[in-house]
Amino acid sequence: MKVKILGTGTCVPSLQRLASSYLVMTKQSNILVDVGPSVVRRLLEYSFTTRDIDVVILTHFHVDHTADLSTFLFASNYDVVPRTKELFVVGGKGLHDFYKNLLTVYPWLLPKTYEISLYEMPEGILRKNGLTITTAPMEHNNESIGARIEEDKSVVFSGDTDYTQSLVELAREANLLVAECSFPEKKVNGHLNLVMLQKVVDQAKPMRVILSHLYPEWDDFKGVLHSPFLLGEDGMEIEV
Repeated sequence: MKVKILGTGTCVPSLQRLASSYLVMTKQSNILVDVGPSVVRRLLEYSFTTRDIDVVILTHFHVDHTADLSTFLFASNYDVVPRTKELFVVGGKGLHDFYKNLLTVYPWLLPKTYEISLYEMPEGILRKNGLTITTAPMEHNNESIGARIEEDKSVVFSGDTDYTQSLVELAREANLLVAECSFPEKKVNGHLNLVMLQKVVDQAKPMRVILSHLYPEWDDFKGVLHSPFLLGEDGMEIEV
């Protein structure tokens, strides 16, 4: 299993960091976690098209995590080679309404040559093609979820969240935790900083931790990150 970091940023426009998004490559499937602005283009930069994606996981519905879903679905119908294989979309509470409202604004997104299956999973387990995807509620929006993807090894994505025991359990002894850490020191409701993330890691004990969803305050960070922390950068690829 490999994880390609497509974006480590936020809603703040940046030339260095695309909005948070990740590609998980397993033996049989490619999973896209969050689809913020310009993610479809970023996939192309790494030699992937929308047709290569089997599963999309939406951690919540904020624009910086979902804006390019409409681009993704539009391309699935009208690309040079239209999509034919089924697409699975996993999200939290309200996923069906979110998708229905997208179709109201953009009726051209309705699949023409493929099937789409929506899994509204505020908390649960989905098994597909040798994968196990486990979701759990996070502390951000009502629909916010974290996701654990397992195929021999395990990788966990926190999405946007404050400290919650739910994240501790989801990330317990994971091979890799990709965690939002919006600010090094400042504490904002609904988001983690280094102190709160350390609390999660001390309890969950993941083997490695990639910090992502990084606001510009990180540009001036002068501290030192100790194992198992590693500051995420767009384009990183991690063997899990």
